[in-house]
Amino acid sequence: MRSRFSVSTVSCLFVLAVLVIVPRVSAQPRLDVFVTPIPNAPFSGTINVERSMVMKDGTIADFKTTRNIHRDSRGRIYTEARNLLPAASNETPEITRILLYDPQTRISTTLFPQNRTFTSGTVNRPPETVPPAFLNASPTGNALPQNEYTREEDLGIHDMGGVAVHGVRETQTISGQSSGTGKDVVITDEYWYSADLRLNMVIKHNDPRTGAVTMTVTHVTRSEPDPTLLDIPEGYTPAGASSDAKQ
Repeated sequence: MRSRFSVSTVSCLFVLAVLVIVPRVSAQPRLDVFVTPIPNAPFSGTINVERSMVMKDGTIADFKTTRNIHRDSRGRIYTEARNLLPAASNETPEITRILLYDPQTRISTTLFPQNRTFTSGTVNRPPETVPPAFLNASPTGNALPQNEYTREEDLGIHDMGGVAVHGVRETQTISGQSSGTGKDVVITDEYWYSADLRLNMVIKHNDPRTGAVTMTVTHVTRSEPDPTLLDIPEGYTPAGASSDAKQ
């Protein structure tokens, strides 16, 4: 059985903080891989993002990026945000922000590497321990109601790089009258969830009106990440500090 999960204050903070920086093109849904800050499950991995966007003139532009994620045994997390690059680019996407979060203190810190500054604050409620996705493949909760416009499909359990994942696909049909296109629009969302890591290992979204995105977690290692990644680096100053304070 599966259920939808509401996005808490900290969930919103995580999702917004780790979104890739998108060029000024058609709006895309704010999907992301949410790293749950749970203890005793350290890991490191890389999120590979492939995104296609329907431009205003109807053409489709393809982009990509990669970013690193970490979680230590205390549940502290590190997630990067990087620029999207054209799919054909051989460049390394630039890190624009880094989110650090400590579930024990509830302190969330955002690092800005370009100017070596940071912001920090305390989250007012505990974070979710399951990814706040549109649909989660966790085997807990209540099944989504089925109707003629929404269909949920259990894709079973598969092995993904040595990690067992449970897949779910949701298909929504929007009538041509409602979509404004004159023909039915079929939107699909797919999630492959690891109960062991408490992580969506794959997220796929496709909407013919706006484009598609696939996010895949790869190169997963179960060892402790470098502890220095989870602290504010030396030389960083609070954002908005005066020039005198930075000297």
